[in-house]
Amino acid sequence: MSDLSGKAFLVVGATGALGSRIARLLAGRGADLTISGRSADALAALGIDGAHIHSADLREPDAPRSLVEAAVTQHGRLDGVIIAAGVVAFGPVTDIDDDTVDDLVLVDFLAPLRLVRAALPAMEAGGVIAGISAVVAEQPLPNMAVYSAVKAAAAALFTAVRTEARRRKIRIVDVRPPHTETGLADRAIAGDPPKLPTGLDPDAVAARIVEAVLGKETDVPSAAFS
Repeated sequence: MSDLSGKAFLVVGATGALGSRIARLLAGRGADLTISGRSADALAALGIDGAHIHSADLREPDAPRSLVEAAVTQHGRLDGVIIAAGVVAFGPVTDIDDDTVDDLVLVDFLAPLRLVRAALPAMEAGGVIAGISAVVAEQPLPNMAVYSAVKAAAAALFTAVRTEARRRKIRIVDVRPPHTETGLADRAIAGDPPKLPTGLDPDAVAARIVEAVLGKETDVPSAAFS
């Protein structure tokens, strides 16, 4: 899949630091793109020529299905889905209120589950679904307990679905990058981030994710980025 001419990809979370870079890399290889985020204006501002824009709020139960349907309708096929959307929250578990828990679960776990569920029956054989969880799925951290647990649940989902998807000849990739300079920590939906070491370059992380998507990998742990 190194030459993606004629292949259709859906990039969810395309306005984020990683999602935008991944979308541009895929477009540069000739892929037909549907890009999604909450803001249509922000998606248009990415300036990816020919990209089909479909804004959606992943907290809405029907949003994942509508995204998959929009991509298939636009391109006539679907060969890949990149799930790069996510939110983060900080603080002791006793300080994380129910609304914050709900948003974490909706965006970081239920949305990927619903995207996988909608995409698998619609995808072409030989396609790929890549979910970006996080290093905290491997190493849960204090003051990030709820976020760590939700990301671990997403990683478990991708691992378990991988075997189911083989029957459809679809590859499931779970990517767990270390802390990366995406700015996500500064946009936390609750709490203040701890002092973090300098993270990885998002350009390098995005390139590594695309390498995994276009290759044969199914599991890309944090150690694969060192």
